[in-house]
Amino acid sequence: MDVYLLPAVVGGGLGDIEETLAAGRHLARAGFPIRLYRRAGHPWPRSVEGPWDWPPLERLATLSRAGSAALTVTPAWGVSAAPSRPGAYGRGGPWEEEVAEIERAHGADRVLHVSLEEFARTLSLARENRERLREGGVRARALGARLRAARRSGEVETFRAAFRRFRAFDRPNVLHVFATFRRDAGFAREFPEAVQTGPLWPGRFRAVRGARRERTTNEWVWYASPASAERIAPAVAAGLAAADPRTRLTIQTPRPWTVRLDAARVDVVSRPVSPEEWSSRFARARLRIVTGSRTLLEAMELGAPFLYFNGSLGEGARAHRHRPEKLTALLDLARDAGADPSLRRDLADFASARRVREVVERAATGADTWSAFPRRWPVPSFEAPWNDAGELIVKVARALGRPGASAPEIVRRVRLHHLP
Repeated sequence: MDVYLLPAVVGGGLGDIEETLAAGRHLARAGFPIRLYRRAGHPWPRSVEGPWDWPPLERLATLSRAGSAALTVTPAWGVSAAPSRPGAYGRGGPWEEEVAEIERAHGADRVLHVSLEEFARTLSLARENRERLREGGVRARALGARLRAARRSGEVETFRAAFRRFRAFDRPNVLHVFATFRRDAGFAREFPEAVQTGPLWPGRFRAVRGARRERTTNEWVWYASPASAERIAPAVAAGLAAADPRTRLTIQTPRPWTVRLDAARVDVVSRPVSPEEWSSRFARARLRIVTGSRTLLEAMELGAPFLYFNGSLGEGARAHRHRPEKLTALLDLARDAGADPSLRRDLADFASARRVREVVERAATGADTWSAFPRRWPVPSFEAPWNDAGELIVKVARALGRPGASAPEIVRRVRLHHLP
């Protein structure tokens, strides 16, 4: 069977690419040969060329069918790989031509597309609309009236139809994987095509999880992807200097910063670094500040203390968190893992850009419950293999490789929570 990785950037961050490669690493470890096919003369989608921690793979500029079936992995298939269609926003994804070729070579019934959807974005329509308006800047006291107006005007149904259309829920051979920490029953009722699973673990740090790690430097590492990270950086540096002036903070950011920080204690790196350099630094760090979903899962996989900041929008009284559903899910999971309420409050406040200096000092000194930070993060609301997105994808691939297997039938069974 042929496995094709189709990495792309869907949102503003680079986690979509790393998530696709993580799925590729799971499949490669299971023995599947991995391919990266891009038609000759086609430029690569933005940021795909790297540097990245690629699994072992074969790069192709001309499609050559090797197996009788094919599995593709892409972020948000409806955006990244769906064909062009008439109407507004009808342009196809950057992988549409390659996907069309793969389906012609094998037949659509023998091609299964794994679509990796946004992590922890499993909100019911009511919660999704509230969050959409909140992120758009509607103040809390005005949300109730604005939501009622949205229902009266048909906005809610318009959103439902658009969500289904642009996620390509109508495609019977697309398996939409919504990885999260906790299954949402309301989302499952409203979108039964969506397959909720536990996280797609990076699989890069399993060898050192729970083991004693040698630390050559007393260092904190911060993957500062959100632009708003620059606003809280002075407070982070001040808290760390007050707690332990010997600790050095390395900030990895995708853009140059203008904020002035003490160069003797803080190193701001805006150039791309190799996967080997980043992984080594990340694994050795005494504490990590992470963002989005991929570095968050890497920190959890390591089983060591971390802080989380996914950015904030607006300023002053209008400031609010960006995409808080990941934090909400993390805090629920932290409670299940036995984390003390004071630790959960520290995580929540730091993520909201509150008490930043104080929280950093507490984390740096191991104050109170920071010394009892959770080391393992079970996901109790899923049964195996749905508790681990990587394991489920491997089982789906093995099922597709059986003689006469039908991709739509496998997708149908997994949607019904039956083993393929």
